[in-house]
Amino acid sequence: MLLFIPSPPISGWQIGPVFIHIYALCLITGMIAAAYVGGRRWRERGGISEIFENTILIAIPIGIVGARIYHVFTHMGDYFGPGHMNPWAIWEGGIAIYGAVGAGALAALIAANKQGVRFSSMADALAPGIILGQAIGRLGNWFNQELYGLPTTQPWGLEIDAAHRVAGYEQYATFHPTFLYELLWNLLVFGVLLWADKRWALGRGKLFALYVALYTAGRIVTEQVRIDYSYDTFGPIRFNTAAAILFCLIAIGVFLWMLKAKPGREDSVYLSPDWEAKVVAKYAKESEAKAAKAKSPQAKATEGNSAPAAATKPATPEADAQSAKADDAAQE
Repeated sequence: MLLFIPSPPISGWQIGPVFIHIYALCLITGMIAAAYVGGRRWRERGGISEIFENTILIAIPIGIVGARIYHVFTHMGDYFGPGHMNPWAIWEGGIAIYGAVGAGALAALIAANKQGVRFSSMADALAPGIILGQAIGRLGNWFNQELYGLPTTQPWGLEIDAAHRVAGYEQYATFHPTFLYELLWNLLVFGVLLWADKRWALGRGKLFALYVALYTAGRIVTEQVRIDYSYDTFGPIRFNTAAAILFCLIAIGVFLWMLKAKPGREDSVYLSPDWEAKVVAKYAKESEAKAAKAKSPQAKATEGNSAPAAATKPATPEADAQSAKADDAAQE
């Protein structure tokens, strides 16, 4: 009897009037992981946590919007043709990493410049976390029974329910788990990026370029196995394959050029020494203000508790004697 990878029997839970999609939970978990890894690496490079947090709070929602727009415009027939799906129902699946990274990077570029830090430093800090988040997010495709490949009888074949099989492949029950291939590749890239950064101290955007090159290289391979319909093609090449090839070549070119033109890592994540002094002073002042505000109620409480004690004099034998004499005098 052959063993295959089963697809989950559920894709979420109904809680009252709300249906919680596991796909969405996987995406959220991936974002949290990316932010955690990126924030830690940013601080290790000398960056201030508040700047990183301000940046991702802008980049993440804009990246989500960009991911959805990219997907919808590359699958126009699904959303604007007969029996079309709801283009706003992002919880049903359908986002594209190219749109997410592109829109998110643009937002991060603007936010970084306004805060006086280098976008390249921010991108290098985020790169390993992004690919880790992508790996976690791919689990959502498993629960949605989507993004699988050609039929296969290999032991790692993925069982797909009849309702989720691509038209023309209804007679097959097991398929290549391309989501799993990409997940494993992304984890490998995550390890390579951490190792390369530690080994060669990559900076000035080189680590981010390496991330794009490695991710898209793996994507080129998995796209050859996928069978979900692609509306846009360049001859026999699927649109996503063509995009992966283009981005991969650009990233490799940028990486090699930067190795020669901008070796090593930048000394500071800030745009200039003036910006560094200005930003550090600003957040130091804000930190002191917060500390003073947090301490103020405690100080008031301490003062309030100490006041009665200061007003009350401790009893002594001499004081008792004087009090007794005063009482006698009053009685006379």
